[in-house]
Amino acid sequence: MCAAFLFPHPYMKLTHTHPIIAIATAPGRGGIGVVRISGCRLDDLIQALCKRPLTPRHATYMDFLNVDGSPIDAGLALYFPAPHSYTGEDVLELQGHGGPVVLQMLIERCLQVGTDIGLKLAEPGEFTRRAFLNDKLDLAQAEAVADLIEASTTAAAKSAQASLSGAFSQAVHALVEAVIHLRMLVEATLDFPEEEIDFLEKADARGQLARIRVQLQHLLDQSQQGALLRNGLKVVLAGRPNVGKSSLLNALAQAEVAIVTAIAGTTRDKIVETIQIEGIPLHIIDTAGLRDDAEADEVERIGIARTWAEIERADVILNLRDATQPDTVEDEVIAARLQAISAVPRRIVYNKVDLTKDVARLDAEQIYLSAKTGAGIDLLRKELLAIAGWHSSSETVYLARERHLIALRSAALHLADAADHAAQNDRVLDLFAEELRLAQDQLNTITGAFSADDLLGEIFSRFCIGK
Repeated sequence: MCAAFLFPHPYMKLTHTHPIIAIATAPGRGGIGVVRISGCRLDDLIQALCKRPLTPRHATYMDFLNVDGSPIDAGLALYFPAPHSYTGEDVLELQGHGGPVVLQMLIERCLQVGTDIGLKLAEPGEFTRRAFLNDKLDLAQAEAVADLIEASTTAAAKSAQASLSGAFSQAVHALVEAVIHLRMLVEATLDFPEEEIDFLEKADARGQLARIRVQLQHLLDQSQQGALLRNGLKVVLAGRPNVGKSSLLNALAQAEVAIVTAIAGTTRDKIVETIQIEGIPLHIIDTAGLRDDAEADEVERIGIARTWAEIERADVILNLRDATQPDTVEDEVIAARLQAISAVPRRIVYNKVDLTKDVARLDAEQIYLSAKTGAGIDLLRKELLAIAGWHSSSETVYLARERHLIALRSAALHLADAADHAAQNDRVLDLFAEELRLAQDQLNTITGAFSADDLLGEIFSRFCIGK
């Protein structure tokens, strides 16, 4: 048994002890393709494929051999003995040419040789899952691996790298340590109930708790900013036909993404374009113009139905209107329906101010601009950032996931309840201690110190195979 399995993680299962194999590079043709193997007792596999021992952590150029001794491919072999590997197990990487056929031949040969050791194809995320189970990464770092791969902006990639390096986990651990320290003081005092009130004063329990709450709120703020970098905002452009929705999409994207004509109803289906503002991905969705179904043909009616479906899934709605015309009954009907079906932020955007000789401006929740000349586009960009809650800062932000935010908010609520109990000054240390414990449990779910096995399955199933 290799060293990685001598002291398995609490969530380790016996089904995880068999070696696994997968292609670690993206599907398709490429200059290089990598086959990754992780597990124990890989010596026979190395001997069969390479016909020589491998120096640990040194790249060796060689032929990868078939059962009859003929070469399948030629490339680099890298061997990382446990526990000094990505997964904490013995890891073998074969780097050859990136053709799907040759890589599949290499996989089949390895499976043939690895029958005796139970070599199996890896499941999605199984390499990173083993890294977590073998304490090479905590859960937040493991999730950051996928976030780094999927990052859609430079800022998102930098934040994911900060989380992968352990910065987010260290901030969480610091909070947990502070909560544990306060819990120790509280629970040590529970055996002496006559000293409860004195304890709250002498140990500065309320002051310690207040500082922990400030620290937690700061981490939550950083995490919320990181969640914006990860998920971005879904911005839907909605309004009557020919008010300039496609022109605004082109102006925001700074490219001719959508067809623009003077003919009403040009856009029949949604057009999605992702842009960046301050590193935040904004998914701008141009939709079919909204009007009475009786006036639309069958194709346009389908487009209108899809527009309302997108509106219900939006994070922000920009209700476009024509600044050259007074608001119509149709505009008001659309606005009323938007308000009735969606609680998300909405802004009314008056387009074509270049034709009215008006000035681009932000007036309460109304924006006046020209998609044609670009006047007011920067105002709209800043307003979208404000709606998102983004604020520029030199501080590191962490590419947090929704489950991280839920855990941080839940911990904050438990600490608030603890503060309420402490304020009562009447034999409340048992309730005070319980709320601290619950807050600690919530924080521990972020790094995986306390996590259900089904949560792990849900997280790692979203990874790509080979990672």
